[in-house]
Amino acid sequence: MAQSSKQTQTDKLAADIADSILSGVLAPGARLDEHGLAERYAVSRTPVREAIRSLAAMGLVELRPRRSAVVAEITPEKLETMFVAMGELEATCARLSALSMTPIERRRLQNQHERMGALVETDDVAGFVEANVTFHGLIYAGSHNTILADMVIRLRRRLDPYRRAQFRSPGRLPRSQAEHDLVVQAIVSGNAAGAHAAMLDHVSLVEDTFVSLTATRAA
Repeated sequence: MAQSSKQTQTDKLAADIADSILSGVLAPGARLDEHGLAERYAVSRTPVREAIRSLAAMGLVELRPRRSAVVAEITPEKLETMFVAMGELEATCARLSALSMTPIERRRLQNQHERMGALVETDDVAGFVEANVTFHGLIYAGSHNTILADMVIRLRRRLDPYRRAQFRSPGRLPRSQAEHDLVVQAIVSGNAAGAHAAMLDHVSLVEDTFVSLTATRAA
């Protein structure tokens, strides 16, 4: 239980720092001081250190000699490369899910989609973000390809801060739900080509939303 609590604290801290980076509060090149961050978030330096390592694995933070850490500069080209890879991997998972999911797995996916619809109705952004991870996870598992699922999960972790940030865009929840609806319909009906196309389009729109959001902030 203690380990779970510690991990939750670290994950939340990493998410908060990531949001500060993506919102521009922490600019590229800014030094991340462990002591200062520990005081700011009222935690010990251990979870701060672990959060920084996690952010470094995502590419948001750059670790330098003598253990200093600074906010990394994420170029549009690098971000686009990651999203293209993410789109192709997720689209392949969706295609294989349309072919391989069992009837029970298809019902689980439909049920999760319906639960997310209720979250859209109440504009529960935090709940939708959490449910979204589960939704996509069901599709990864439904591909019945553990190597592919492992690859897409690892890449998703790197892109997680960007995917969370998209939901700050006004009206993104219902749009995301509508995109999911096309994916679910294709998978449940066994339309492999349709599932691939719908998921590829969905991930592309996720990227477009994030890019538009950051462009608006810069303006």
